[in-house]
Amino acid sequence: MRITILAAFLVALAPAATGEVRDSAANGFTTVNEVVIGSERAAAWKAAVHGVGRWWSSDHTLSGDAARMSIDPSVQGCFCETLGEQAGVVHLTVTMVNPTVLLRMTGGLGPLGLMGLDGNMTWEFEDVEDGTRVRFTYAVGGYSPTGLDTIAPAVDGVIGEALNRLKRYAETGSPEEPATVD
Repeated sequence: MRITILAAFLVALAPAATGEVRDSAANGFTTVNEVVIGSERAAAWKAAVHGVGRWWSSDHTLSGDAARMSIDPSVQGCFCETLGEQAGVVHLTVTMVNPTVLLRMTGGLGPLGLMGLDGNMTWEFEDVEDGTRVRFTYAVGGYSPTGLDTIAPAVDGVIGEALNRLKRYAETGSPEEPATVD
């Protein structure tokens, strides 16, 4: 029991993803979020790409079930969500892949696609002293009557949350924050 509490405490102390809206304007924005995952690059890649349905938040799906999310990490592969009965949605399309190093996907993630926006999301994996630095960069452009700069912070928050969930999943096997002990 003490080991479990100590492990939960150490995970809670681990630095969260750092993120920022790098730039924004009425016609687009760029967000950059990064975190260090305490594992080798191949393991971080496997967790991120092949385990997306285990760490992605169900709150950020159309179906309400993250287990329906998958990524085919090949050129013109799909970051997709199945909806059942041969129904589904392409969230992003893979446009570049260098296994364990880089995954670039194009499209409007979630509601951005419904708004007619487009973007490039790049996932980079880099060896660092404490494990693997994972950086998600998302550059989005298009038109919105209220301006895209108004939604940039919300998109940045969703991507930062996703990266934190990936870190927890890769390091502990669960994307959820550990329960606090009173």
